Amino acid sequence: MQDEIVLIRRTRAGDQQAFARLVQQYQSQVYNLCYRMLGNPSDAEEAAQETFLRAFSRLKTYDESRKFSSWLLSIGSHYCIDRLRRRRFTWTDIDDLAPKLESHRSDERPEQVYLQTETADDVQRMLGKVSPLYRTVLILRYWQHASYQEMGDILGISESAVKSRLHRARKAMADVVMEQQARGYLTPAAL
Repeated sequence: MQDEIVLIRRTRAGDQQAFARLVQQYQSQVYNLCYRMLGNPSDAEEAAQETFLRAFSRLKTYDESRKFSSWLLSIGSHYCIDRLRRRRFTWTDIDDLAPKLESHRSDERPEQVYLQTETADDVQRMLGKVSPLYRTVLILRYWQHASYQEMGDILGISESAVKSRLHRARKAMADVVMEQQARGYLTPAAL
């Protein structure tokens, strides 16, 4: 954390290389959050870039007594929620429909890669069916491994509110899973 504070102070003083190091340190966390929220790699890249732009422009407002990662993920999650609220149509890119078998490791069998891809697609599709607020807590907890306190900091709510929201999010996700099973939409690997 001390290294982060040094980098933040150097950035505030005009050192762009210091901010580049912060971006490098957090780019995968921010991208993963945005991808899980938005469900599309190109939207996630754009959202991650916007998150870092907003963080850079608002760095003077960062409170050094808080975790930088919580502050940064808060910016990203709020931006993604705003984007989801503005969405009117869901467009699917034809490239997103084809499994990405060409990226598999040589020791993996293509059918394993296909099932993993299909399972990830199922999870992403189910995440897309829960509200953005519930999606956010699920992603922060299970993909970012954030503590209740960190989640509360990111979302601007108390720990008890986080626990309550997470409970409702799990219930909503379970309902989506049951619905998908009943319709026969889930792959066997997703179960």
